[in-house]
Amino acid sequence: MCQNKYSFQSTAQPAALRGTHGYAIISQDQNRTGVKLYPPVPVNGESDLKQSGECEKHTGRMNDMKKSRGLLCLLALLLMCGCGQEETVKLRVEPATQAVDSTAQSQEAEETEQTEETGSTEETEQELSSETEKEDAAIRITISATGDVTMGNYIGQGYAFSFADVWEKEQNPAYFLENVADIFAQDDLTLVNLEGPLTTATVHKENKTYCISGLPEYVEALTVSGVEAANLSNNHTSDYFEAGRNETIETLKKNGITYVTEKEPAVYEVQGIRIGLVSGDVISYGSGIEKYFEKSIQTLQEEGVDLIIASCHWGIEREYFPNEYQKRLGHKLIDWGCDLVLGHHPHVLQGIEAYNGKYIVYSMGNFCFGANKNPSDKDCVIFQQTFVFEEGVRTEVSEAKIIPCRISSVTSRNDFKPTPAQGEDAARILDRMTEFCADLGVSFDEEGYLTAQGQ
Repeated sequence: MCQNKYSFQSTAQPAALRGTHGYAIISQDQNRTGVKLYPPVPVNGESDLKQSGECEKHTGRMNDMKKSRGLLCLLALLLMCGCGQEETVKLRVEPATQAVDSTAQSQEAEETEQTEETGSTEETEQELSSETEKEDAAIRITISATGDVTMGNYIGQGYAFSFADVWEKEQNPAYFLENVADIFAQDDLTLVNLEGPLTTATVHKENKTYCISGLPEYVEALTVSGVEAANLSNNHTSDYFEAGRNETIETLKKNGITYVTEKEPAVYEVQGIRIGLVSGDVISYGSGIEKYFEKSIQTLQEEGVDLIIASCHWGIEREYFPNEYQKRLGHKLIDWGCDLVLGHHPHVLQGIEAYNGKYIVYSMGNFCFGANKNPSDKDCVIFQQTFVFEEGVRTEVSEAKIIPCRISSVTSRNDFKPTPAQGEDAARILDRMTEFCADLGVSFDEEGYLTAQGQ
């Protein structure tokens, strides 16, 4: 009798170790299969028959052996009649036996072929399974970014149809971003340029044309809509001096929104991936902002973040093409270690450049913009990029797109409700962006996905 005994053991023990100044991943994935086959147990009758043949030489035991042989023959006949019919048929009819043998060979060949096919199929399935597991093991991080978000009014702005007026009438924080909330809900990080403090302070800068502010409670429009981070490096965060700035920071903290300034780089962690955020206000600091950018990037690199995104408040208002300093600084930021550069301030769209395999988004336009009740150019975009990480290391695989939008859901005025463009309107915005990117090495397909020249 042959006995088979199988044993199977599978272990998977992933672990992630992250230090203060680095990031390491230790992963173990072992599938061990142990199979132990025990040999057949030998049949004792074989050795007994050999011994009985030798005993025939001894005449004293001849009669006993004859009787034994007779009994064995009788037993053999009984067994053949009762349970050896198939074998008996094969032995009796040679043609049939040959035919059966031929059929058996054919069946054996088919079985061998099926086994090989099964083996091949199993190997293919294992390869596909391995690829699927590899894809499943990869981490995809999607970043969404917008231009200027100004939740409030500026000094001297009429109250009717202003942001504050609409807030009071709607009594619904979700109203403002409800048309884009589904987009933000599906990403891993939504980053906006929060232009204007959320404060109850009343003392503001006297020599400034536009001093903007909104109530701290306006932050709910961000929290209910899936906004996780805000850039504060712009020329309006301090419109109400340090009091307004500090209250804004405290408001964001209390509501779980990550903020970033030129002197305070930030880290946002999602799916085990640490995203470093740096920012700078070129409008206020000029080229002097570079030292803050360099220091912030270096700090994040020493902390071992996995991705670095820069927010830049730069450019010239209502200009559709970046100036030379924007380009130089954008290139420097990539060279210093940034993976993506996001721009704002012009209040209109500008192009996107592909530089050393990374993107510089020069301006995304306005977004939820309370500082103008009816701007002539309401076009804007949401920029999205998905980064892929395997075992904690960023791969070369990425996917970027723009989502054409309008800052208002109506054309007659600004209702502070950014809305994705549809149909001809979306195509028109894509055509504009194609024009703005003509000399920047980027093109778009009809769905807004970016293609860099040479890719």
